[in-house]
Amino acid sequence: TGVDVNRRALLLAAENAEQCGVADRYRALEPAQVPTDAVFDEIWSNPPIRVGKKVLHSMLLTWLPRLVVGGRAYLVVQRNLGSDSLAKWLVEQLGDAYEVTRLTSVKGFRILEVVRTSDGGPTPLEAAEDTGAPAPNADV
Repeated sequence: TGVDVNRRALLLAAENAEQCGVADRYRALEPAQVPTDAVFDEIWSNPPIRVGKKVLHSMLLTWLPRLVVGGRAYLVVQRNLGSDSLAKWLVEQLGDAYEVTRLTSVKGFRILEVVRTSDGGPTPLEAAEDTGAPAPNADV
């Protein structure tokens, strides 16, 4: 499942899936199209840091709580755009049910790994309510 707010990105991702022969297993969706009960084993993201903290935090707290126990998220964040402070914030917000680790740093980018280790922590709905952002699947 590929999720993006940019329709052109979704179209290109769907075309790539077709060319790679995996179109029967791939879905390109806007956030509002993702079922509210959808959960994920892995999330790979280069989050849009420049959208501002409120939007970024809402986005992360909407999707990271959808990880299954044992699920992992990999976030690529530029070091000089606050990757270390983002890692600290994730630890504070997600609580003991998650582990946040800086896996590596290459050419000014950090790769953060977020692992859901147990049940608990925020739910997507709680996270959106806490930040004042729209709930998952709400029209933005």
